[in-house]
Amino acid sequence: MRATYSFTADWTLPAPVERVATVLVDLERYPEWWPQVRAVASLGPDTARVLCRSTLPYTLDLVLEAVSREPPLLEVRLGGDLEGRVRWQLEPAGPAGTRMRFAQDVEVGGPLALASYAARPLLAWNHARMMAGCRAGLSRRTA
Repeated sequence: MRATYSFTADWTLPAPVERVATVLVDLERYPEWWPQVRAVASLGPDTARVLCRSTLPYTLDLVLEAVSREPPLLEVRLGGDLEGRVRWQLEPAGPAGTRMRFAQDVEVGGPLALASYAARPLLAWNHARMMAGCRAGLSRRTA
């Protein structure tokens, strides 16, 4: 049994593209600014294990593999509890800002897929809370 999720968001930050990209590709420092990212361990130059926990009492165990680290497109493949991809499309906005387009397309199996049938809105809400933490932390980190 598998369930699919797609999430998108558009944000504008008052920081240049290069600064935003530098923070986003530095996975090992995510726990310093993104509260829902609990731990990151490097598994190699392009791969990291990431533990995430938002509001619900469930920790996602993910493996991220870099596909693209250069603006305008930052992309990782996801494995572990979620399988799919995450993309950040970065473009200049105004004299010193960045418009960010976030897209995540994933599949889940096992207990998360089963939970999806009964609690899909709750899981989407949990993701929204995680991304709110990302936005706030990224804003502070790039200021």
